[in-house]
Amino acid sequence: MEYSGRVQIRDLWVDLKEFQLREVALDIAAGEYFVVLGPTGAGKTVLLETIAGLFSPRSGRVLIDGEDVTRVPPERRGIGFVYQDYMLFPHLNVAENISFGLSLMGLRDVVRRRLRKDDVERRVQEISHMLGIDHLLHRRPRALSGGERQRVALARALVVEPRLLLLDEPLSALDPETRESLERELARLHQEMGTTTVHVTHDLEEAVALGDRIAIVDKGRIAQVGTSEDVFRRPASEFVALFVGARNVFAGAITHSVREDSKTFSVAAPTGSGRSQLVMTVLTELAGEARASIRPEDIVLSLEPPRPSAQNQFRARIVDIADRGTLIYVTVGMPLEVTCVVTRRSAEEMMLTVDKEVHIAFKPSAVHVF
Repeated sequence: MEYSGRVQIRDLWVDLKEFQLREVALDIAAGEYFVVLGPTGAGKTVLLETIAGLFSPRSGRVLIDGEDVTRVPPERRGIGFVYQDYMLFPHLNVAENISFGLSLMGLRDVVRRRLRKDDVERRVQEISHMLGIDHLLHRRPRALSGGERQRVALARALVVEPRLLLLDEPLSALDPETRESLERELARLHQEMGTTTVHVTHDLEEAVALGDRIAIVDKGRIAQVGTSEDVFRRPASEFVALFVGARNVFAGAITHSVREDSKTFSVAAPTGSGRSQLVMTVLTELAGEARASIRPEDIVLSLEPPRPSAQNQFRARIVDIADRGTLIYVTVGMPLEVTCVVTRRSAEEMMLTVDKEVHIAFKPSAVHVF
């Protein structure tokens, strides 16, 4: 199936005085589910609203399907937009809210086809059935739950058959159960309809669950673009590594051992008498000064020493235990502090406590050097 909705953003600069988007360049494939991920205030919504036409860039271009829409009014871009707070009309019932977009004469589809009343009703029925809200068409928004309101907002955006769907943190206002349900719904809708989707969120799990690719945004700039595997396992900067939960990021230097034909990463670690070198074996083509990140789940914590042949094994002492429900984050000192993660059951079986001596180990391939 051939999809429409390819988005090309070229050297975009948006100046809002108190905030700027700078040098933003993105290519989003037609039919792709693309997630824009970043902390609060990073510029995610500004980027989305610029694509929609709500902000005019100081420089740069926005193209949709090869058409330069940088100066095209929002209603003529063929875009559906869903905000996190639904933006439903309280005086209209669900059916009227959904059909509202079809009544805007600026929409190209309506101008071309001049939909009759029965066409509008048919399309409202089709999209509401697809979203499981066809039994709610007579209700007003105030009589709906948060999940139902968000489904209505989605239906209103999709009923106009947009070539591009923009979602601004659509799940953030929902309770965990409803959020998970609507997350599955978004994945199903995308699979069935193939609408190019740009989804803004600050939630890592949401990004991984939905995104074909992810763009990490930091202070108005694109920090990294790639698959979830790219950004989570191979972060391009310290900011990305920490934002996606690597937790362990160290500055050091890479050296090459000719005798052992391997590379090591040395980190200066503070001790009671000064500083010592912590040396770990790594797999990298880089040399010289660099940074390294290790995800907590890639570190094995045990009470007994690993087998002698295991690389990157260290004796350590627990300095902090953070309970996160089903998972326990354990920070150890060796003397460099490293955080690893264990299940609650494992923590209980090992009777982990602060100041207890343990052993940690990780593979050279678990160390990402950048």
